[in-house]
Amino acid sequence: MERDRPLKRGQSCPPFADRIPLPPDSGREPHGRKSLPRRSFLAAPALVGLLRKSDRPIAGAFIDDSHRIGHELRDRRPFATPRREIRIPVVIVGAGIAGLSAAWRLDKRGFRDFVVLEMNAEAGGNSRCGQNEVSAYPWAAHYIPVPNQRAALVRELMEELGALQNGRWNERFLCFSPQERLYIHGRWQEGIEPELAATMRDREQYRRFRDLIEEQRATGQFTIPAELGARPSPLDQISMAEWLGRHRLDSPYLNWYVDYACRDDYGALARDTSAWAGIHYFAAREHEEKGPLTWPEGNGWIVQQLMRKLGRYVRPRAAVRRIVQEGSRVRVLTASAAFVCDRVIFAAPLMIAPYLMDGAPAVRIEYSPWITANLTLDRLPEERGYPLAWDNVIYGSASLGYVVATHMSLASHTERSVWTWYAALARGTPSANRRLLLEKDWSYWKETILNDISRAHPDIRQCVSRIDVLRLGHAMARPFPGSVFDAARRKLASAAGRIVYAHSDLSGFSIFEEAQYRGVRAADSVLTAR
Repeated sequence: MERDRPLKRGQSCPPFADRIPLPPDSGREPHGRKSLPRRSFLAAPALVGLLRKSDRPIAGAFIDDSHRIGHELRDRRPFATPRREIRIPVVIVGAGIAGLSAAWRLDKRGFRDFVVLEMNAEAGGNSRCGQNEVSAYPWAAHYIPVPNQRAALVRELMEELGALQNGRWNERFLCFSPQERLYIHGRWQEGIEPELAATMRDREQYRRFRDLIEEQRATGQFTIPAELGARPSPLDQISMAEWLGRHRLDSPYLNWYVDYACRDDYGALARDTSAWAGIHYFAAREHEEKGPLTWPEGNGWIVQQLMRKLGRYVRPRAAVRRIVQEGSRVRVLTASAAFVCDRVIFAAPLMIAPYLMDGAPAVRIEYSPWITANLTLDRLPEERGYPLAWDNVIYGSASLGYVVATHMSLASHTERSVWTWYAALARGTPSANRRLLLEKDWSYWKETILNDISRAHPDIRQCVSRIDVLRLGHAMARPFPGSVFDAARRKLASAAGRIVYAHSDLSGFSIFEEAQYRGVRAADSVLTAR
């Protein structure tokens, strides 16, 4: 989530906004066109930000400090040996979408002698959600593109959860209109592809880009899950920005749009994204006029439905400290108990494995740091141009904009709302940006968020009563050039043994379908071995 030229309002915007280079604003005159297909992710004391004379008080806090546990693992801090021992055939490490999908598969196949160990207080990983007196809302992943007939696993799950009934999608879960809009040149337009001020040259490049994507789609190598069609490609050796350059696609609007897409799914600029992954964003899904599937709590709705079925297996606040193979058994140590099992499904991010296991395979993965915030609005701000949509993006912003939790409400009138604002810290090194996440206080991020949104909503400070912020230092795997077909990662994805890996990291990028596929595949591997 990022963009360009933050608005200055009374004082300069925090330096975060200057960390991300963005395409220059062209200053050209308005026009219009239909958009390109787009692929369509706790408590702390309240704090009060710095106020200007005209500002209303805004409360808020940082949410979830689980990074401290991760840092304890990173620093290899000692921990007490658990006194209790529990024998159980299978242990799943991690209750994100991959871990829950593995549990879903085991349970559905009739195998129920397993446990899921989760570090956080709640399951879900990047699909966690929250709720206040106004609405439920997502903390990260907030939609699933409508899956086609080939996406068998997603459709099977959606049918089980009631979103797909007799081959028809539940209209209640298909995103209401208007779905997307873009703030550009002082007003909102429909759709996220820049239309206002686009010239004939821009539109011709839009057309050529679509044609190139269709050519790539026709090769059959861009599929979801990726493993079903992917094969080593020279496209993985160059960046998406370089691929655009080779095809003489230099429209600043098109380049902004593609850069936005890379930041949206991968948390990386187009210049830092594998061209194969960048093309996959556009070519892997058939264009659907309906959808996406979304809920007020985003993909947290899916987690909630799964937890109703699988919650008895999940143990929250059970961070794994050590995994030791002992002959034909594996010992999984937490602070409270040692689980002795036959098989482990490791559904946590791969970066954690070397800190938990001796001899864990080293896989080169780069993770994108993100920051998300949920803003509680007591009233909606004034609008200019196209009306409020579900997904709202600001051209040239350092964020990815915001989604509206109350957009799916059936109420005839909504005064209060919750907006979920997203930003990927894509410019600079991930390690430096992770330090930035931890070094800056809540007031810094509050000002960053308000300054960003005020570009399109100058009265936003008079509307917001609370801003809660979640910092995600390792939000998702970043598919940099040369990483998608990394031999070590692909070998790990096909490995079998006492410890089976199951995480979207194995695919090289993080989307719901990849996490589900990896979890199900790991569960099937364990069932076959047993």
